[in-house]
Amino acid sequence: MNRVLASIAFLLICFFSYGFYISQFDLDFTPRTVKTSDFYYDYKLTMNIHTNLSIGSEPLSVVLAEAKQAQNKFIMITDLNPQIKSPDDSYLQNVGVLQGAKYGYKDSRLIYYSTKEKNLGLKQGESQLLLSDLLSEKASKNSDSLVVLAHPFKVGFSWLGDIPDGLDGIEIANLKSMSQQAWNYSKISTIWSILLYPFNPKLALMRIFQEPTEELMLFDQAAQKRKLVAFQGAEASARAVPLADWLIKFPSYEKVLGIASNHLLLTSELTGNMSQDKVKILSALKNGQFYICFDALGDPKGFEAYLLDTPKQKRYSMGQETKISKDLQFYFKLPTEPTSFYEVVLFKNGERIDTLNTFEGVFPLQGPGTYRIQVRISPRFPLPDAIKWLTWIYTNNFYLVE
Repeated sequence: MNRVLASIAFLLICFFSYGFYISQFDLDFTPRTVKTSDFYYDYKLTMNIHTNLSIGSEPLSVVLAEAKQAQNKFIMITDLNPQIKSPDDSYLQNVGVLQGAKYGYKDSRLIYYSTKEKNLGLKQGESQLLLSDLLSEKASKNSDSLVVLAHPFKVGFSWLGDIPDGLDGIEIANLKSMSQQAWNYSKISTIWSILLYPFNPKLALMRIFQEPTEELMLFDQAAQKRKLVAFQGAEASARAVPLADWLIKFPSYEKVLGIASNHLLLTSELTGNMSQDKVKILSALKNGQFYICFDALGDPKGFEAYLLDTPKQKRYSMGQETKISKDLQFYFKLPTEPTSFYEVVLFKNGERIDTLNTFEGVFPLQGPGTYRIQVRISPRFPLPDAIKWLTWIYTNNFYLVE
């Protein structure tokens, strides 16, 4: 018995010593910089967030405070099948709050947001009818609303068939879906992340990151037929886990909202007047004028990516459709040089076609098609992990046509 107790005590001492070691590990692999883009205003927005009005654990006031701690400029609340009418979009605690919703639709779930009437508090049949009407028309015709397919391959949900014309985009990076994929890939590694969470929550969450291969394949295939937008979804609910006499929020809103987000790249600054700003934000979201970033790996402020017509000195932003020209090039610039080995990868129609290992560069374009880039880094994680490739930034598509 004494040997058993001594062995358990030894293991606990080793575990907590290791926990102290990883608590000192900094996951920021890009040096902090105050430099911003010369051409864009960068606004961090996180969506797919639940409050205690549906499946979340906290009221909006708590979510706001934690979103502010995670340095979000905007959040989109998407309570599941809301039964009451939501308040208007507004700025609260210096954070812009967009009031959307998430509805069950067939075997999937759709995120819905509108700048006009707030179609929340709808009954099941009413929401189905609303979404059916929106999906049957072209997305460009519904200029005052946004419809996004949430977590298309999350366990228990699936999307079958073609992408409807009325769908604006797809969540390619849903954090809860990624955690389920990590569990299926390696249960031992996922359990280890859970054990590490109290010591270094950011590291524990990033360890379970899996490249969203299926989601990217679906997005790239659909985007070759028509314009489609790639989104990141937090799926934040901070569900309470009972432990003895405590309730642990695992993971907390702050930690989830600090992992990844959508970064809007606007050519003019927002006013601080929500009635005007929400129209501009919705337009950027519908057109794909933003990139997805795993902020836990480093602050991306100052990142630029656009098509450049050198003779005319004209720039084309993400999401734009442009006629092909021999003078067009794909220009990018990272805010700073990552401390780990990195690569900037150019994709055409979902296929990897070129790579650069510089923090600023130009890619030649190879005919009409959809173009996007991914910025990937390979940080060294603490033992027993090793070097792992992670995508830091996904841009939305640039569309080149004849």
